[in-house]
Amino acid sequence: MQGFKLLSGTANRPLAEEIARHLGVELCRVTLSRFADGEIFVRIDENIRGADVFIVQPTSAPAENILELLLLIDAARRASAARITCVMPYYGYSRQDRKDQPRVAIGAKLLANMLETAGTDRLLGIDFHQHQLQGFFDVPVDHLYAAPVFVAHYRKKELRDLVVVAPDAGAAKMARGFAKRLNGALAIVDKRRPAANVAEVVNVVGEVDGRDCLITDDMIDTAGTVAESARALKRLGARDIYVCATHALLSGPAAERLSAAPIEEVAVTDTITIPPERRFPSLRVLSVGELLSKAVRYTHSDQSVSSLFD
Repeated sequence: MQGFKLLSGTANRPLAEEIARHLGVELCRVTLSRFADGEIFVRIDENIRGADVFIVQPTSAPAENILELLLLIDAARRASAARITCVMPYYGYSRQDRKDQPRVAIGAKLLANMLETAGTDRLLGIDFHQHQLQGFFDVPVDHLYAAPVFVAHYRKKELRDLVVVAPDAGAAKMARGFAKRLNGALAIVDKRRPAANVAEVVNVVGEVDGRDCLITDDMIDTAGTVAESARALKRLGARDIYVCATHALLSGPAAERLSAAPIEEVAVTDTITIPPERRFPSLRVLSVGELLSKAVRYTHSDQSVSSLFD
């Protein structure tokens, strides 16, 4: 691939290496270090003048991952890159997308502004928390879905009388897409959230008795919603319960909650690096490296990436 450079920050180096492997290229050499006081230093160690540059970096916690990405973009712009594409497998701060309380920041829009100011020419992401985040940008945004990766995984399992369960009303559209592709029925959990990161299952709309259930969501944070949903489904007579989510934040007690819940398997993708202490026996990590490599290849050659949306 001529005139092409693939860079990576430190937030998810293994995923960037897999994308590079699928593309048949080497990652561009970059120096990422710290000054004595912790300040981040970035230097691109190859000539990228006139190159089509892709920077892989999810913006998961800590917030320094965002600053590292901004510095990489700025360095590429000042090194005269022809085009800079930010490959952001996970869009951090995406849940702060509106003013739902007085005097709160809209973090998702602020991040979009910072990326554009730094010099991003286009964005490539997977499963935004809300689709309207694309409207926060004045540059082109390619929004991919991890659904093809999950659908291929669950088709191999040959689940019986499948019901795809949305853990809340917001996830209903995603669940409906999975149900259509896996020839399953649809159910929705009626959930109320008395406080942040606290979920309370009130009711399940749909028939789940004696059927395999697949709970789908875009992310798992503290896993309260998923664990409570699984218990509610089991009380209603569900057979085997599976969970899939694109972004595995797995904060706080998530691993313990998922291990204790009546769940056969929790399938997630590698959009975020999952450290060993957050892993548990029923966790299955699927790769989006091939999906992203195709999107990068199509973008570089000015081909349509819409075929990857299915």
